[in-house]
Amino acid sequence: MNHLNIDIETFSSVDIEKAGLYAYVQASDFQILLFGYSVNGAPVKVVDLMAGETIPAEIVNLLFDPHCIKHAYNAAFEWYCLSKYFRLRGPNEWLKQWRCTMLHSLYCGYTAGLKATGEALGLPQDKRKKSTGLSLIRTFCVPCKPSKSNGNRTRTLPQHEPERWQLFKEYCRQDVITEMEIERRLSLYPVPDAIQQQWVTDQIINARGVAVDMDLVRGAIWCASETTAKLKAEAIKIAGLDNPNSVAQLSKWLEEELDEDVPNLRKETVAALLEGDLDNDKARRMLEIRQLLGKASIKKYTAMENAVCEDGRLRGLLQFYGANRTGRWAGRIVQPQNLPKTFLPSLSLARDLIKRGDLDMLDLIYGNIPDTLSQLIRTALVAPPGSVLLDADFSAIEARVIAWLAGEEWVLEVFRTHGKIYEACAAHMFGVPIEKIVKGNPEYDLRQKGKVATLALGYQGGTLALIKMGALQQGLTEEELPEIVSRWRQANRRIVDLWYAVERAAVETVRTGQPQGVNGLIFAMEGDASGQYFMTITLPSGRKLYYVKPFLAPNDRGRESIRYWGVTQGKWNKQETYGGKLVENIVQAIARDCLAVNIERLEATGFPVVFHVHDEIVIEAPVDRADLNQVCEIMSQPIDWAPGLPLKADGWMDVFYKKE
Repeated sequence: MNHLNIDIETFSSVDIEKAGLYAYVQASDFQILLFGYSVNGAPVKVVDLMAGETIPAEIVNLLFDPHCIKHAYNAAFEWYCLSKYFRLRGPNEWLKQWRCTMLHSLYCGYTAGLKATGEALGLPQDKRKKSTGLSLIRTFCVPCKPSKSNGNRTRTLPQHEPERWQLFKEYCRQDVITEMEIERRLSLYPVPDAIQQQWVTDQIINARGVAVDMDLVRGAIWCASETTAKLKAEAIKIAGLDNPNSVAQLSKWLEEELDEDVPNLRKETVAALLEGDLDNDKARRMLEIRQLLGKASIKKYTAMENAVCEDGRLRGLLQFYGANRTGRWAGRIVQPQNLPKTFLPSLSLARDLIKRGDLDMLDLIYGNIPDTLSQLIRTALVAPPGSVLLDADFSAIEARVIAWLAGEEWVLEVFRTHGKIYEACAAHMFGVPIEKIVKGNPEYDLRQKGKVATLALGYQGGTLALIKMGALQQGLTEEELPEIVSRWRQANRRIVDLWYAVERAAVETVRTGQPQGVNGLIFAMEGDASGQYFMTITLPSGRKLYYVKPFLAPNDRGRESIRYWGVTQGKWNKQETYGGKLVENIVQAIARDCLAVNIERLEATGFPVVFHVHDEIVIEAPVDRADLNQVCEIMSQPIDWAPGLPLKADGWMDVFYKKE
């Protein structure tokens, strides 16, 4: 088996940060500038395509040789760019020959960035990514502003800056070296075949994309612009401010108007002021306008407009292994994981009014135009004519997985039968027959306690977890929260035992280096002569979770706790964990594996996935083959590595995306 390591440098007038890979490559002026490569670890060579050089025939042969594995950092980029360069009509079969070193890095608990991963691995300087790259990319890979000093050109070519071009070629060469060294360092910790296949499927889904209703997108952008202008004009008339969007100006005006301190104008602060005893009509209206302007953001509509391809489809919404602790997907471009929910009545009517730009009717029927626009963002993702979207969502997947992993039999029995977990939880917590927890009975008030406890307390959380889950907003008092925590833990002894068993196993593994087992999970230490070492947790699927360079240190209670190196807020630093947090990682990872299995099943059955969000899968299907019952049945089938795990999926079918 031959191995070809590749790195390319490219140009496009489309901003890849705003539009994503697919619109970037589909631009008419897209061009590959440099092609760096190494065959089987030989010295790296760089082909200067701008100088008229061509990729050697033997390398082209290797590129399309199914017995040659192609490696690249973020291989989806090289795969898609080279597919266009070679004018491939069916690039998906070729995709199977690629291996992504960035995925390998994420799988092993490192970062997504090539430079950051090299540093985290402790690569020597001659094997690290060059820090001059960003400046060189800005010079040669993106358009430049015309000016007198550059001869009014819109692009910098090699002949314009020949010395920097030579540096750029060296930068390309060094990227291949760094990628090869990372791959070499991680070779003892391979990406499982199943994960590699899921990566392939993910690229196919991303390249397939989802249709966008551009009439709605353009209408929403226009409506938002008009509404924002009216709100600003009203605010200026009320307060006489130059810029009512200015936090400093509005804060000062409010303090003078209310004769009290206004600490900030964050969303929650504005909401609290409006909910308080506010008898100043002008101040109230200014705060309402502040809220409305916050809702009037059209960033996601603009993102759709920037990223939509010529065929009206939006591609690249998912990042495989975006959450490298659990392996879950992350969102890109419009971030489908955090789109506003849709509670509006008559969504179709609201969409039509926005397309027509009928602000008066929108205001008459829906009142809050910015909130209406916000709720309709989801509905811009649509099925093309003749097709529908099938949406299927796992029901209470994390609650099912943690009960299955812990052996909490009463919870599993609920999911195998009636499925009313909130009522059953309340019944167990308060010793009330579940039959009494129905609407109309005083015992029904207990359901809310069962619900918030189920959602908040599975990962060793306490009263703060309940508050974060919205317990106080749901009518519970702070005084009753400790009792809810205590009763939930008494009712879920096996889950509580799981927290402590997992923590003991992890601590013992790090302390002794000896493997430990807990409920089918295997904790182990893995390392090599280069100084790398990990605590790994082997999941039921066979996939591993990696914790880089773990060690023990006293926590704030003086007890031994596990520390490791990982990414937080984009930075590589030390982190602390404990039993409940480890269980959260494990449960979410298992839930992720359940989703991945079912994506593969649905694709194999002829249900093409266009994107997915958390535990929800969205499929585009012709109307005559849109069988929602079959989709839900497939997702409810047992998984061979999770015997006894009861799965259930529910869904809906429509011509546009929504979420209540």
